[in-house]
Amino acid sequence: MKINLTKKDLINSIYMQIGFSKNLSENLLDDFLETIIDNLKKNKILKISKFGTFSLRTKKSRIGRNPLTKENKVISSRNVILFKPSKEFKNYINSK
Repeated sequence: MKINLTKKDLINSIYMQIGFSKNLSENLLDDFLETIIDNLKKNKILKISKFGTFSLRTKKSRIGRNPLTKENKVISSRNVILFKPSKEFKNYINSK
């Protein structure tokens, strides 16, 4: 079963666990996510200790095909984000 974790859920979690106001919790979460995005744009790699590593990889442009019309199109080059979990994170997830 797939459960989506929304930004609102994260704000409520910060509010309930730490006791900050919802406005302050939202600002804290926004600043945290903005810091991650800014560092990833600048350095192309971001390691969060005991969590994992985010990295930015550039995919080259390539030719793709529409499966319905069989028409060839050029797929433009773009950046993709990769995530590799740390050993501690993997062990925590797999522990019973």
